[in-house]
Amino acid sequence: MKQTILAKRYAKALFAIGKEDGKNEAYNEALQAVASLFSGSPDVQDALTNPLYPLDVREKAMTALIKAMGADTVMGNFLSLLVQKKRAMIIPEIAESFQVMVDEDKNVSHGTVISAVELSTELRGKIQDTLEKLTGKKVELTASVDPSIIGGMIAKVGDMVLDGSIRTQLASLKDSIKGRE
Repeated sequence: MKQTILAKRYAKALFAIGKEDGKNEAYNEALQAVASLFSGSPDVQDALTNPLYPLDVREKAMTALIKAMGADTVMGNFLSLLVQKKRAMIIPEIAESFQVMVDEDKNVSHGTVISAVELSTELRGKIQDTLEKLTGKKVELTASVDPSIIGGMIAKVGDMVLDGSIRTQLASLKDSIKGRE
């Protein structure tokens, strides 16, 4: 079960401290590393969240993880607090919320472009420039290929979707022809 509101609160608190200390980038890297380890390793997840293990054992597991990461005191205390409050399960959601806050602070958006064929570097750059002009933010673009769109492309940045695929145009044409009958 997702606990997005709770995760946002923890992320917001850490973000405020990081903003004061100027360490949001370091905190973000550490959180992303812990989240990927947590999500990718069922053993780590079990060691930090399983209620069958006593709290002190879970705290020792987190302390070992913090030491191995070389995290600073604030990040170490934050991660230990999550274990003590039995909130370690939402670490990936906290990391996701924190990443969004860091990106907003840096005026960065993440976008995707889906095309029927592989895009050249030059075309990808032009698409990125256009999306940056439309959104007024720096856009980090991820490209993927989906032959089912037949031709054209679909670009998404935040809530904005620009669909210029042949598949969509054919569907619109089909609907307009049906409407005339």
